[in-house]
Amino acid sequence: MVDSSEWTAIGQVVDRLKESYPAVPPDTITTVVHRNHARFDDRPVRDFVPLFLERCARREIQSLGG
Repeated sequence: MVDSSEWTAIGQVVDRLKESYPAVPPDTITTVVHRNHARFDDRPVRDFVPLFLERCARREIQSLGG
């Protein structure tokens, strides 16, 4: 289960990625982040999910030409 602090951290990830990749449509960034976040749904340890999520999303956005 995702708590409110994790959702806050995910929102911050989205904001940072939007600043880092202004040429990428914001909806694309949000979609990439949420799709990558879903990969961690069944993981019991949640502390590092935002960090891993940001790394995965950055790689995916860069591969899109961002």
